[in-house]
Amino acid sequence: MNQNELTVGILGGMGPEATVDLMYRVIAVTPANDDADHIRMLVDNDPKVPSRIKALIEGTGESPGPYMAKMAQGLERGGADFLVIPCNTAHRFYSDVESAVSVPVLNLLELAAAKIHQSYPEIERVGLLASTAVQLTNLYATAMGKQGIKPIFPDDDFQQNVMTLIKAVKAKNQTEHMIAQFNEAAENLEDQGAGCLLIACTELSVIADSLKSHLPIFDAAQILADEIVLRVKG
Repeated sequence: MNQNELTVGILGGMGPEATVDLMYRVIAVTPANDDADHIRMLVDNDPKVPSRIKALIEGTGESPGPYMAKMAQGLERGGADFLVIPCNTAHRFYSDVESAVSVPVLNLLELAAAKIHQSYPEIERVGLLASTAVQLTNLYATAMGKQGIKPIFPDDDFQQNVMTLIKAVKAKNQTEHMIAQFNEAAENLEDQGAGCLLIACTELSVIADSLKSHLPIFDAAQILADEIVLRVKG
């Protein structure tokens, strides 16, 4: 145990189960022989964050940015040395969070893009399994562009099925048929020339074991968990 270890602050609630999933992942990869060896996590698992979907897709909701900024400030006041945002879509409001605090805020998009390029530098096209908001806002375009990678998404019908599954996971009523359609979306990405797949939605990370593919599969949630442990434990 190191009393001087960094404390991570997690902007959670987007969604609640996905936040807990990240915490489990951090615990699972932390080298620990006793309770005291684990990482201190300050978590604001606040499901009242304004809807990212309503703000970005439907155009009917308020921006989550100011709300997330206040969450970040609360975590900083609580003692967080660095912050993370598990939700991929919420990174549309990354600048709101970063500008509101003085501690570092990890950028999941850049971490994921760098991990893929480091693992498979020859890959030029990455198939994203994510919310439609990630697609419409081109969230991954800049981060992946820096690595010489192009993000691609399932064709429209397949992407709609992915969104249906994301909503179902939030409501805990996903079906085997939806899981089958999830895998069909992955096959569609392979048909488009994807060299690997990236699970880029925390709800989909919860059911990541259901995804089967011949392609290498990266999970943004696992990449973030690994980075948290690396930052704290070295």
